[in-house]
Amino acid sequence: MTTKQTGLASTPLLRATLIAMLAYLPHIALAEPADRDQPVRIKSSTSFTDDRSKTQVYQGNVILTQGTRQILTDKLEVKEDPDGYYQGVATGGAGGLAHFREKQEGRNEYIEGEAERIEFDTRSEKAKLFERAHIKKSDGDVRGRYIERDGYSETFRVTNGPNGTSISGGEQTEVILQPKPKATTKNTNKEPSKP
Repeated sequence: MTTKQTGLASTPLLRATLIAMLAYLPHIALAEPADRDQPVRIKSSTSFTDDRSKTQVYQGNVILTQGTRQILTDKLEVKEDPDGYYQGVATGGAGGLAHFREKQEGRNEYIEGEAERIEFDTRSEKAKLFERAHIKKSDGDVRGRYIERDGYSETFRVTNGPNGTSISGGEQTEVILQPKPKATTKNTNKEPSKP
C-alpha cells in the first residue's frame, strides 16, 4: 500500500522507522542516552510512505528532533531492510548542506556536522558524510570531502576524495585540535591584612 501524506505522518511503520533511525543518526559521537527515550518529531512540507517497500521520504524544510538531537535537511529518505535495520540519506538544506546537532553524553557540549549528503546504516553502525563534510566538537574540527564514522570501533576516517578515496595533489583534509584548558590553581599566598 502506498500513501501520500502531508505534515506529520503517524503510521506505525513510520513511527518505528523514525525511532530506530534516530537511535543511530547521526551517531557520530556518544549522544545523550536520554534522547532515545524522547518522542520523535518530524516536520516537513510533504511526506511519502510506502508500506510495501518499507520506505519513507520527507521533503521541504525537514526538521527532525528527538531530545537534544536535531537534523535539518531538505530531503530525508529512510528504508527498512528485511532484518529490521535502517539505511537513510539526508540531502540538501541551508547552503546545500544537511545539518545535525546533538548533545554529547555526560557533558554540556554539543557535536555538530554538515555535508551535502549524510548516509547512515544501523546494521553497520556507520555514518558517512559526503562533499563539504565538516564535524565540529568543542575539542576540534574535522573537514574533508568524505568523513566516515564507525560506531562500533568509534573511529573517524577522513579523505580528500569522494567516497573515501584519496586524490594525490588534491585539496587536503583538515583536522584542528583545540588545546585542553589549563587547570587553574588557587593562590595560597595571602597578603597580610593592613591595620
